[in-house]
Amino acid sequence: MAPRRAAGPGGLPPTHVTLICVALPGLAISTDQGQLTGRGLEGFYRGGRRLLSRCGLLVAGREPVPVQARMTAADRARFVGTVRSSSPPGPDPDIMVERIRHADGTERITLRNWGPRPLRLPVEVALGTDLADLGAIAAGATGPDLPATVHDSGLRWSCSAGTSSVAAVPPPAEALASAGLLRWEFDLAPGESRRLELRVRPDGAGPLRAVGHAATSPLAPSRATGDEPGVPALWRTGIEDLRALLLRDPGHPADIHLAAGAPWRCGLAPAESLVAARMTLPLGTRLAVGTLRTLARTQTPGTGPRSGMIPGPRRDAGPHLPPTCTGTEATLLFPVLLAEARRWGLPESDTDELLPTAEHCLAWLRATVGDGTYVPDPHPDGPVRCETQAHAHRAALLGADLLDACNRPGGPALREWAGRLRAAFQRDFWLDDPSGGRPAAATTRDGRPVPHLGCAAAHLLDTGLLGGGAHAPGLLDSVRTEQLARLLGAPAMDCGWGLRGLGAKEPGYNPFGHRAGAVRVHETAVAVAGLAAAGHEREAGSLARGTLAAAGAFGHRLPEMYAGEQRTEGGAPLAHPAACRPAATAAAAGVLLLTSLVGIRPDAPAGTVTLRPLREAPLGELGLTGLRVAGAPFSVRVSRLGLAMVEEAADGLQLGV
Repeated sequence: MAPRRAAGPGGLPPTHVTLICVALPGLAISTDQGQLTGRGLEGFYRGGRRLLSRCGLLVAGREPVPVQARMTAADRARFVGTVRSSSPPGPDPDIMVERIRHADGTERITLRNWGPRPLRLPVEVALGTDLADLGAIAAGATGPDLPATVHDSGLRWSCSAGTSSVAAVPPPAEALASAGLLRWEFDLAPGESRRLELRVRPDGAGPLRAVGHAATSPLAPSRATGDEPGVPALWRTGIEDLRALLLRDPGHPADIHLAAGAPWRCGLAPAESLVAARMTLPLGTRLAVGTLRTLARTQTPGTGPRSGMIPGPRRDAGPHLPPTCTGTEATLLFPVLLAEARRWGLPESDTDELLPTAEHCLAWLRATVGDGTYVPDPHPDGPVRCETQAHAHRAALLGADLLDACNRPGGPALREWAGRLRAAFQRDFWLDDPSGGRPAAATTRDGRPVPHLGCAAAHLLDTGLLGGGAHAPGLLDSVRTEQLARLLGAPAMDCGWGLRGLGAKEPGYNPFGHRAGAVRVHETAVAVAGLAAAGHEREAGSLARGTLAAAGAFGHRLPEMYAGEQRTEGGAPLAHPAACRPAATAAAAGVLLLTSLVGIRPDAPAGTVTLRPLREAPLGELGLTGLRVAGAPFSVRVSRLGLAMVEEAADGLQLGV
């Protein structure tokens, strides 16, 4: 048999036409036809290896006609097909076939006879696998199916990379290893159903125990309600996806963090894990502390220029900038997440444990800046990036606040540098023009601005939470912040489905470019939160409504990105064929977006919580139940008039002014 090509010359196999069931480390990837053919990404996976690539079902010698395929949860999909037996006249099918496919490696097949007479149904399942690694599948380098052997109540495959087996319940009447076939014969009276189950596992492995389904899940059970019918589904589906992406640190199983997304990035990605943990602080601080502990163990030791960094891979930055270092982003995010988790109610003992790592991150920041003003690019000839300065400024102010609260030195020096950075940034990065100006995306090493406007500018609005419900000052003054809000709310950036990665009028714009024009859900939520905090409600509301509408078109399971095509009446957003779905930052973005509209600003150490809801109530009435503030349940409702009311809170928690 010739090797199957998983990807054509265009690159990665497409994901937008697949149903991806996730319960890490398990995946089940299918098309809407229900049959697993081994093409592209199809199959059952565990730990990044494809345990089963083909699972073809015949009933009475026929393939079921697919009539429905849908996700019923983050970890399972339901496929319904019909078969018309030869006995009844007319076009109506008399056999219904239901297949429930689960990321844990199980498939339950139910046959029901809706006809008027008893049926004897031969059932045949054709199985096969290449035991290929996901990376090889992505590169189109898979080989032929491996030979099978009969094993217990099913089949087994083996190669140097590993083993896999499929067990069937009930056991098949016949198993043909040479053809990879399992056969049964079922007698069904009218209205009767029969079920068989296939269990796919690495040879000798037990049932998959996904972190997200354990009683120890770090995300508090919660729900959202509102006038907009998509609000409950966006909240529920996002949290299901987050639970599906949870992983344990292998050496410290009590510490749980998020994988970046399926199918391509099912492991730890430091920046994305920190971003998602920060956005989900309203669901409790346990995910934040697990993420911080896991990454603290990766911090670079020693005294060199990288000492104190959280390592991270390089990431494409679009058509106008070279790739960026996500390690820089992660290092600057670490103290921010710790400081804000403390405001949401992180226990003091956890703060004390993680404080030394945060101090090392802040020491790296000061050492990297040295006698200069800006955080440079790791590459010697790299640009000074706007987004990086925004992250660094936030880290300095929230880090200083954290150090002061914990009676540690260094806060005043960080604030002094942040002030110098703010003054220099407004001089060097703001480009004046008759329309009011704009921030530069970066400056080159010789000081020339890179003028292109993209979604990275939204990070200038993400200033971070301080005590008393106050947000830290940003790099822009109020006049420039207002101008940035106008730019982000204009049609060139707000396409009606969210915030474009690059403005539609910029050179190099491509609505499918993942850093060149596609809507990135994470940055859209950051923009909504920042605009809402700065009081620019019209722009925040427009982006929020667009994102909610896009979520409905994707079954409320937002991919990490989708095309930035302009929204039209009756239209729908275009999928990006290589986007992760689910993705941790996209799933968490729904939490950030909705909580930002409510304006929850906790200060657990002070025993207060401040509410700043959007007065325009862009989604109408909105209720959030089961959040966590100061370690206790917190529920709040915002009326159509933009008035907030706390319905549940920790004893003694006071409403701030």
